[in-house]
Amino acid sequence: MTNKNSESLDKKTESESSQSPIYSSEKQNTLYKRTLMVVVISQIFGGAGLAAGITVGALLAKDMLGTDDISGLPTALFTLGSAGAALLVGRLSQRFGRRLGLATGFILGGIGAVGVVISAVFNNILLLFAALLIYGAGSATNLQARYAGTDLANSKQRATAISMALVSTTFGAVAGPNLVEVMGRFASKIGMPELSGPFILAAGTYFLAGLVILIFMRPDPLIIAKKIASAQNNDRTNEKINMLMNNKRGIFAAATVMVLTQVVMVAIMTMTPIHMGHHGHGLSDVGMIIGFHIGAMYLPSLITGILVDKIGRNTMAIASGVTLLAAGVFAAVAPGNSMLFLTIALVLLGLGWNFGLISGTALLVDSTDPHSRAKTQGSVDVLVAISGATGGGLSGVIVANSSYATLSLFGGIFSLLLVPIIIWSRRKK
Repeated sequence: MTNKNSESLDKKTESESSQSPIYSSEKQNTLYKRTLMVVVISQIFGGAGLAAGITVGALLAKDMLGTDDISGLPTALFTLGSAGAALLVGRLSQRFGRRLGLATGFILGGIGAVGVVISAVFNNILLLFAALLIYGAGSATNLQARYAGTDLANSKQRATAISMALVSTTFGAVAGPNLVEVMGRFASKIGMPELSGPFILAAGTYFLAGLVILIFMRPDPLIIAKKIASAQNNDRTNEKINMLMNNKRGIFAAATVMVLTQVVMVAIMTMTPIHMGHHGHGLSDVGMIIGFHIGAMYLPSLITGILVDKIGRNTMAIASGVTLLAAGVFAAVAPGNSMLFLTIALVLLGLGWNFGLISGTALLVDSTDPHSRAKTQGSVDVLVAISGATGGGLSGVIVANSSYATLSLFGGIFSLLLVPIIIWSRRKK
């Protein structure tokens, strides 16, 4: 569809929505499908930008510094930038709509990637660190785009929409690392450092993701969702008060599900390669197990989304806690030389995270009003980003002072906190 036709549809849709007291379910479903398609395309580009860049970020810093003492700093800066950008994208989306918020985030990610390339050309480490901070905006936006697909979805479509966004990210995330070598050769041919090549790809894909959102996400799903909510509003004060109470509990439960699953997943995943190295496993073994883990994080999403919509958010959130407990137990009792046990543990770990992210995201959408939804979602994603960084940092301390088995078992037990929190959130006051 051309840009002119998109603008015409935008104006026509907003005009019709203002004339009709309640937006027709048929038209809402049509716009939902169209928005979801735009999200899917942008996620494929965004996933490639995310994966291609972070694959070599630490290596680039090591080359520029001449030491690996602080080669983990790029990941920390990337995570910090992602947390800040989640807040920014959420605020922009709330005020101006998803279209402007998500497009801004992706374009900032592209600018950060360009900055990394320039820093590599001029061997400027300070510029590299600043650019990595901005580059984190792409990751935050890629994660927040999953919400855009749910704005016009009904309650039985939301988890499915989230799952489609996650699966789309997988396509780009798989393609990105596989293009690292190709982009490295391309960079060398044009006189740039080889490790800057993946960031050239990241810049291009992030810019493309931003343009897809900017051009085709019309009419804006969040703006239309606000109109629908306003049209359906009523003056039953007591019902509003009860809804507000339930929403606060739902928001807290949703945030807790996503934060706890992120902490446990990152903590155990981070230390698994080191644990395997101590037991004589080579890089090929590590790569295979982490590959299975990442596959379990994303590939089951379509089935998970259907389950969350069919049997409920709370049930799947509890299933997330139970699955993560099983992952922790398997990892704790697995012999260090057993590829089978470690693979099962890491697959369960990815699957538990998948259950938690999709059920938690759907629960958050259910618990928020369109007039404050994007702002709340941005704030929760900040907590998720920070919790991931915290889990990764604390995991090394726990293993250094105890063992990998202790970390895994503690993580599994910790995830069971989801059960009482979900039960509490369902209680009526």
